[in-house]
Amino acid sequence: MNLPYALGEPTVHGRLRQQPEDFVVDEVLGFVPDGRGDHVWLSVRKRGENTAWVAKQLSRIAGCSERDVGYSGLKDRHAVTTQWFSLPAPRKAVNWAALGERTAAEIVVITRHGRKLRRGTHRANRFLLTVRGIEGDVNALQTRLAVIRQQGVPNGFAEQRFGHDGGNLDAVRAWFAGGKPPHRGQQGMLLSTARSELFNAVLTRRIENGDWLQPLPGEPLMLDGRHSFFIAEADDAALPARIASGDVHTSGPLWGKGGTQAEGECAEFEQAAIENDALLAEGLVREGLEPARRPLRVIPRNMHWQLDEAHGVLRVGFDLPSGSYATAVMREIVSTDEAVD
Repeated sequence: MNLPYALGEPTVHGRLRQQPEDFVVDEVLGFVPDGRGDHVWLSVRKRGENTAWVAKQLSRIAGCSERDVGYSGLKDRHAVTTQWFSLPAPRKAVNWAALGERTAAEIVVITRHGRKLRRGTHRANRFLLTVRGIEGDVNALQTRLAVIRQQGVPNGFAEQRFGHDGGNLDAVRAWFAGGKPPHRGQQGMLLSTARSELFNAVLTRRIENGDWLQPLPGEPLMLDGRHSFFIAEADDAALPARIASGDVHTSGPLWGKGGTQAEGECAEFEQAAIENDALLAEGLVREGLEPARRPLRVIPRNMHWQLDEAHGVLRVGFDLPSGSYATAVMREIVSTDEAVD
């Protein structure tokens, strides 16, 4: 994650993901399937398996097309994760336990719902991460954890959004430079990659300037947990307290038609921040994407931790909204030998 550190470089180092159980992720839907309807919904706990592979095995067990298997998001392979899948209700009995014979996964809940599970449906992900071999200034670590719980961290896009060795970014740049358009099934992913790169460029400049939590004149501000935004009045005396409490967030652009949705000084700043990648901005406008905003920070909710100094082990738990990355939190806490997804 090539962003500056909001709190300075971490003072401790450790090893993350020494085993799958060191990286536990539970998907939080935010609602309860209604128990009836034409789709079977399965809550699946998997260890060392990626989402697409489990979906493929479920399609074979149920005798349906892979395209008919729904899931809300991709979960990391090198972890223990729990997430929901949906399938059209089979017309004959299905041995769902066969999933455990094909994969390192088990079904923990079987229910019904009226609709297929779509991408981005879940509200949040709950993480419990274990870092081993902790070395460094643990007193500073405790202070840092408390600041992050209150203030949050920069809400950047992580490496996996850009593909292995940045391959997705290279591909979208080649496309926008006049190369052969990618397969239709890849276009959405590459457009998201381009928007993520421009967002990170703006966020980088804001962190470097030290104002990533201070709104610029004309900046769209986002209510916590909402996708909508408003342009604050310059004389809004309540705004600093609302930002400090986490009720309101500064934001950055997800580029599209018309460019940024910011105004005045903020619009000028964002245009300047992405000038080195005007190719991506122009391509997104040409493809007709609707512009949107993304909070510049994410606050890990329900954050808690336990530090075992005698054994050099740190355990950190928190909830993040869908679309935010554990990387954003962990990189501000501790430098690690492995990447975090």
